[in-house]
Amino acid sequence: MSVSDFHWGVSSAAAQTEGAILEDGKGASIWDEFSKNRKKISDGSNTFYGTDFYHRYREDIDIIKTLHIPNFRFSISWPRILPDGTGTINSKGVDFYNKVIDYCLEKKITPWVTLYHWDLPANLEQKGGWTNRAIINWFNEYVTVCCEHFGDRVKNWMVLNEPLAFTGAGYFLGVHAPGKRGLQNFVAAAHHAVLANASGASIIRSTVEKAYIGTTLSLSMVTPYSNSQKNIEAAEKVNQLLNNFFLHPILGMGYPLKKLKFLNRIEEVIQAGDESRMKADLDFIGVQSYTREVVKYSWLTPFIKATMVSAKKRNAPFTEMGWEVFPESIYHTLKELSKIPEIPPIIITENGAAFTDVLLPDGTIKDTKRKEYFQHHIEQVLKAKSEGVNIKGYFAWSLTDNFEWAEGYRPRFGLVHIDYENNFKRTIKESGKYYSELILKK
Repeated sequence: MSVSDFHWGVSSAAAQTEGAILEDGKGASIWDEFSKNRKKISDGSNTFYGTDFYHRYREDIDIIKTLHIPNFRFSISWPRILPDGTGTINSKGVDFYNKVIDYCLEKKITPWVTLYHWDLPANLEQKGGWTNRAIINWFNEYVTVCCEHFGDRVKNWMVLNEPLAFTGAGYFLGVHAPGKRGLQNFVAAAHHAVLANASGASIIRSTVEKAYIGTTLSLSMVTPYSNSQKNIEAAEKVNQLLNNFFLHPILGMGYPLKKLKFLNRIEEVIQAGDESRMKADLDFIGVQSYTREVVKYSWLTPFIKATMVSAKKRNAPFTEMGWEVFPESIYHTLKELSKIPEIPPIIITENGAAFTDVLLPDGTIKDTKRKEYFQHHIEQVLKAKSEGVNIKGYFAWSLTDNFEWAEGYRPRFGLVHIDYENNFKRTIKESGKYYSELILKK
């Protein structure tokens, strides 16, 4: 398998790495505001410094080059481009991303841009954020600005990052920014995200010559805890929510409400003509898969009547995030996707694991568990590809350790270690060297 016919890459995100939240005219994001409350982030940290990518982007891109990784996925910060969310363009923000893109190209690294990776301008959240239908127009304006300024050099685009995560955790459970709760908030945010995804893809298609367009979804294998009928039905509900609730409308198949009757309330926010506006014109689906979910019936759980059984309770191996290490999950997910006639080609846009790094006396970083995680998961991806699943690429998450949302800086996912106590010193880990060698062999 040559590099030319399979996109090997590495991923990152603006809100998790850039820092510099008060510099060069950047507006506040919902994560900047959310993380001001130390109780919201498990280690009491915030987005202020990130990994200092804003000042060290050249160093990080040089590391990508050193690792022989040909593709770099990063996101653009909406409030760095449009500090108020709409209106006046921040020229210094545009200049920053121009420098990142140009330096990637100088190093012969292909840039892949994610337009929305969760850092909504705080000013727009004050107007309702994703629960306000006006966000479709706000988002369209932002997408247009990005396409007009970067589309001459950026051809690979991802519209949204994991819409179920930012609408579910941010607008239903309240554990992520902006911290809203409630079913009505969720269904409104979810529907508007589906519409914005389609309209954003359409803008890219009409604005950027030879654009290659996708969006990313978090998808996982879902299995029942036992073969009892209640557990099987509970697992199917979770499967429909986690894997199909956004995928189906994006593909033009409508919302899968038959098994999710509690989400019928979404029909209250659907306006005339919306059904035809939900399908997105995509060249690929970005799959972000980390683990599997084992589900059992729970009458105590509101709405869905199901609960996840943790890997720890099942005596299964798990990561620092508590996620089960189960490589077969990514294979199963890819095989299930391939059964959908409407599915476009697939790119794994995120896959990785958080484990504790071992710092050796000679300064090297030993992370055998992470190395083995990548090895076994990539084997499963390539197995699915060898069996005919139309997989076009694999991007490791993540380039560096970073701000892991509500978990703060404790979980480390990076191929590159960040020493937060020593001027953000970067050190390539054992897993980073493994990934580099694998790409060279392919």
